[in-house]
Amino acid sequence: MTEILTSIFFLFAVIDPIGSVPVYLEATKEFDKKHKRKIAIRASFIAFLILLFFIVIGQLILEGMEVSLDAFQISGGVILFLFALTMIFGDGKPEIEKNKITDYKHVTIFPVAIPSIASPGAIMAVVLLTDNHVYSIEQQLLTTGLVLVVIVLTSIMLLAASSIQEKIGSYGITVISKVMGLILASYAVQSILTGIKDFF
Repeated sequence: MTEILTSIFFLFAVIDPIGSVPVYLEATKEFDKKHKRKIAIRASFIAFLILLFFIVIGQLILEGMEVSLDAFQISGGVILFLFALTMIFGDGKPEIEKNKITDYKHVTIFPVAIPSIASPGAIMAVVLLTDNHVYSIEQQLLTTGLVLVVIVLTSIMLLAASSIQEKIGSYGITVISKVMGLILASYAVQSILTGIKDFF
């Protein structure tokens, strides 16, 4: 049970649903309530499909390139660490992604589904958490289920985005994103150290 809660918390940190709230609000500001609801649900569904694709195919691609498990853990940890640093020291996930919006007619996929929900960090994280050499099929299926749970929570938060922003505020969302970045950085360092240890 502890491992399940740890995985959910980690996935929540790396997907960062709260950080997606201001991105979603900015992306959907020209739509009515009905279309906003559709965008929230569709974006969450598309993000889950993207993450599911990398859960199933991601490692096969890496193994086809003859990348060792140790090298993958180290490189994946480095990428996650750099991603975490942008969350901690950068302008924050919301501001960066809000500034990327140029076409309000196609915001469901970009930037709401990707990179706001299915971010590079989230993609790398789900590949690491479903590694065939470390986790059994049952554990990988459980992780996939937990990813779905977090995506459903993300969808719910997007549907209640206006209320969340009113209660927490822009500064509150930024602070939470930075805390999530710190947690992600810790996991990334652990992944790097494990890869180095196993290599030597």
